[in-house]
Amino acid sequence: MKVSNVARLAGIVTAGAALAALGVVALAPIETRAQTPGPLKIAVMDGFSGVYGDLTAGEVEAMQLAIDDVGGKVLGRSVEILSADHQTKPDIGASIARKWYDEGVKMITGLGTSSVALAVRKVSQEKGQIDINTGAASADLTGPACSETGAHWVYDTYALAHVTGEAMVKAGGDSWFFLTADYAFGHALERDVSEVVKAAGGKVLGAVRHPLSTQDFSSFLLQAQASKAKVIGLANAGMDTVNSIKQAGEFGIVKGGQKLAGLLVFATDVQSLTLPVAQGLVLTEAFYWDLNDETRAWTKRYRAKKDKLPSMLTAGVYSSTLHYLKAVQAAGTDEPKAVMAKMRELPVNDVMTKNGKLREDGRLVRDMYLFQVKAPSESKGKDDIYTLVATVPGDQAYRPMKDGKCPFVKG
Repeated sequence: MKVSNVARLAGIVTAGAALAALGVVALAPIETRAQTPGPLKIAVMDGFSGVYGDLTAGEVEAMQLAIDDVGGKVLGRSVEILSADHQTKPDIGASIARKWYDEGVKMITGLGTSSVALAVRKVSQEKGQIDINTGAASADLTGPACSETGAHWVYDTYALAHVTGEAMVKAGGDSWFFLTADYAFGHALERDVSEVVKAAGGKVLGAVRHPLSTQDFSSFLLQAQASKAKVIGLANAGMDTVNSIKQAGEFGIVKGGQKLAGLLVFATDVQSLTLPVAQGLVLTEAFYWDLNDETRAWTKRYRAKKDKLPSMLTAGVYSSTLHYLKAVQAAGTDEPKAVMAKMRELPVNDVMTKNGKLREDGRLVRDMYLFQVKAPSESKGKDDIYTLVATVPGDQAYRPMKDGKCPFVKG
């Protein structure tokens, strides 16, 4: 005969009373005992293949370094890493994020490709979970698409525009033509640099947009060359930047007097290009392995795990993960809003960032660096690629919070 839930409960109560009379303490039913918490699950999602694959290699290893630096555990719990390739497709990125959050992942970092980052941001907001963008560039992530549980860590289109763009205009580059990746990131970068150029009294003579992962830039470069603009702004990234610079060399664009502005260039790009091709290029970075003793020591540790020059993306994954884990420890919980409150309260101090401040809109305000690529004669080895031109304080590099139009930021 089937026993009802009420009868079962009555039996448990009667048995418990009998045991108590004998002086025996009954254990709570298994399902009500305090459960030992499982591992803290965190994840890194990025374009590990395709156009940005060379930039993102090593992010899992960088995340592990951050876990090592907190002793491998937080609040007595081990830390588990999940990773996935979103293939630069927003629908895939959103689907992975939803699955991860449903499986107990508490934080996702990486998220290069702005279209993917914006799609994942919507899922994170819906689930009330933390996403920390280290690779996406669109400044909209701390503007109209800002989130109370989201952060933008390494750079954005506003900072790239103001550091590289202003330097080029001041050096006489007062007329521009853009070669732009035709998606959210490229559009935002072209928009933000155009505003800088015009504010400084320069002119934008035009733009041409190319599909992501273009192999042949000839028709686009011919339009840029025909514009006679002093500066051709490359509002693209990864292999698109590498290929456009290489092919610009084949067309003799720089020899003809026009300058190329790499608006989002990484150390790994420069090594792919080689110094004879990239020499003289002016660019903005948030990290360089050879800045000081601390960056050199960290790079040595990183290369023991991944024998590759770290980019600001890999350093950004390390930095964001380390700060997140410190905040969990300080908050005494992995509850997202409590952790984010601690992330904003605590200064960010690590190998990439000194006395950084995470603002209410999610923007990490930190110094940015303007570099120039060395000539082969100036380099002491294959990794010696940059000369530091200027250090730009974070409050000058990043958009003022009041101008971002973040919906929940008052005033």
